[in-house]
Amino acid sequence: MNTADAELRQRVKTAPDPVPAPNLAAGVTAGAPAIVEHPSGKEGHGKAVQILRGVLFALFFFTTVVAIQFTQWIGSPLYFINRDIFYSYMAYTKQLFGIAIATMTNWWGPTTIRISGDESVAGQIRKKTDGRVEFDFPERMVMIANHQIYTDWVYLWWVGYANKRRMDGFIYIILKQSLRYIPILGTGMMFYGFIFMSRKMAVDQPRMAHRLQKLSAKHTDPEGKSYLDPMWLLLFPEGTNTSANGRRKSAAWAQKMNYKDPEHILLPRSTGMYFCLSELKGSVEYVYDCTVAYEGIPRGKYGEDYFSLSSTYFEGQPPKSVNFHWRRFRIADIPLETAEAFDQWLRSRWYEKDAIMEQYLSNGRLPASPTKLEDGSEQPEYIETEVRTQYPWEILQVFSVVGTVYLLYRLIVRFLAKF
Repeated sequence: MNTADAELRQRVKTAPDPVPAPNLAAGVTAGAPAIVEHPSGKEGHGKAVQILRGVLFALFFFTTVVAIQFTQWIGSPLYFINRDIFYSYMAYTKQLFGIAIATMTNWWGPTTIRISGDESVAGQIRKKTDGRVEFDFPERMVMIANHQIYTDWVYLWWVGYANKRRMDGFIYIILKQSLRYIPILGTGMMFYGFIFMSRKMAVDQPRMAHRLQKLSAKHTDPEGKSYLDPMWLLLFPEGTNTSANGRRKSAAWAQKMNYKDPEHILLPRSTGMYFCLSELKGSVEYVYDCTVAYEGIPRGKYGEDYFSLSSTYFEGQPPKSVNFHWRRFRIADIPLETAEAFDQWLRSRWYEKDAIMEQYLSNGRLPASPTKLEDGSEQPEYIETEVRTQYPWEILQVFSVVGTVYLLYRLIVRFLAKF
């Protein structure tokens, strides 16, 4: 265990669980913070520029999403012909969305991504010669993270794009049921195989069981070898992003259950994750945990008050840096015998995560990756990069299938016109 790990675990030990009921007002602020200087370090654009950026962003997002939606509908008949080909095709359309969000973030909300990890992910995060980062995470895993702002999923989806074997086509997210009814986007997410929850386990459990069984189903290749489809299942155990209201609810839950209430994040709800891991056990080896922190958020304040979709993409005030610290846990070592044992395990990881966030707020850095030198000593290390695609013209792929179909249609029309 390295020195940083030992310090973090010592911090957690100093606050055993359970503890006396916490102060419900701790870490809770009333109303929006008084902003002197925006954490992005940039002055917001004027109204005219904001409107122009908003129009251009809306045009980009609408055309790419509609193109991807048409691409999905074009391939939908494959469902009745060959299911394996259908799911591979939908994975391709999911990759197109990964390209779209990486491009829109690079164009409208550029930010520094600062990455580190503990010894469990040593050698799995590398910087390439062109400045991009390459992750070497497995093809099947469960990914969990604290939920800071609504765009967390954008940066985590990009991790799939930046993986050695591109995994942005195999990301599955558990979402609120209401999101499936959003025009165009809701249909697209259903094509992607995302899991929608009503937050009523009596309703959600059969639906989740069906989807998770499909994700853990074994297939047989032409040579008779069995294999599992690639899968990254993204979960936010807190259930919602950190906010003043979320902190109140977390504190109230901690008081009710006589738990220690973390200072910088929300208490995780373990029921959904416990069910997922129980269903996937034997088909997935690791849980990858990401602690996410945004530069410049003052202590006791909340990211949603500074980095909304509008400020990030319209006002020109994206986060100055998005910070990731990765850890890996073997599922075989996670107590899944009972829901109570797992709940305690997950809370302990979240208390460690809270200590990690305290370190960030104290010195502006998450724990560094330990890098061994030739003399056996360790040197702290971070990898800094940006959200971008491999090639600037990669966004054109989003329109490739629709464009090809349109050209074929024109050729057929011209051919038939001759008769």
